[in-house]
Amino acid sequence: MMKLFLILGSIFMAFGVALGAFGAHGLEDKLSEKYMGIWEKAVHYHLVHALGLLIIGVIQGTTTLNVNWAGYLLTAGIILFSGSLYILALTQIKVLGAITPLGGVAFIAGWIVLMIAAIKF
Repeated sequence: MMKLFLILGSIFMAFGVALGAFGAHGLEDKLSEKYMGIWEKAVHYHLVHALGLLIIGVIQGTTTLNVNWAGYLLTAGIILFSGSLYILALTQIKVLGAITPLGGVAFIAGWIVLMIAAIKF
C-alpha cells in the first residue's frame, strides 16, 4: 500500500500544481473574483491533502502502522471537495456546492483515522 499512496500523492501533487497554474494563467480573465477564489481554495486543499497522501505513503514504508483508511479518505476528499469546487468554478452550477461538504467530511475523517492509528501504535 505504501507504493499506492506515494503514487496517488505524486499524481495529485502534479495535477494540483498544473491546476493552480491553469487557474493563475488560463482563468484569470475568464472567472469572476468569487469563482477565482473558489478555484484557489480547491487548489489549496488539493495540494495540502496530496501532501498528506505522500506522508501516509512514507509512514507505511517505515512502520507497521496501518493507515490505509486514512489514505483512502484523503483520496476521496480530494476528489469530492476539490473536484466539486473545480467544476463549480468552471460551470457556476451552484448545486455542485452540495458535494463539497462530503469531501470535507472525508478529509476530517482521514486525519482522525490517522490520529487513531498513531495512538494505537
